[in-house]
Amino acid sequence: MGTLSPRRTPTPTEQAVAEAAPLADARRAAGGVGSSDPLVAGLRRAGLLRLLVLHLCGIERRYGNQLMEHIGALSGGLVAVNPNTMYPLLRTLEADGLIAGEWEHPERRSRRFYRLTEAGAEERDRLAGEVGPRLDAAAEAIAAVRAELDL
Repeated sequence: MGTLSPRRTPTPTEQAVAEAAPLADARRAAGGVGSSDPLVAGLRRAGLLRLLVLHLCGIERRYGNQLMEHIGALSGGLVAVNPNTMYPLLRTLEADGLIAGEWEHPERRSRRFYRLTEAGAEERDRLAGEVGPRLDAAAEAIAAVRAELDL
């Protein structure tokens, strides 16, 4: 007969996986593209978040948390943005030359402020042409529903 192997202790990674929320719950909590709201998910896929970041960085220098708060307030919470979405987006936009980042205090890591570049302004205008009609269609659909319900 074989002997029973001693019960081994799970690794930290195995323990974290066992304790993690299901992927669907995590996506819902994050409010990301995996959102169950088709209106918001469709607008995000169309580039709404990218457009908002480029637009806001074109008005004045902004840092990540400031962008997240402003976008959340502007959309009444409809477009929720978390750090796991915002910071990779900012790094990508910077690597693509669409925004330029500068440390608030260059001698140490502090807030990183971003401003729109000329290439970013061109991309913002291109995206506005794509996203604008989708926003108009969503607004018209919502207005039609409100009218039908006499709200």
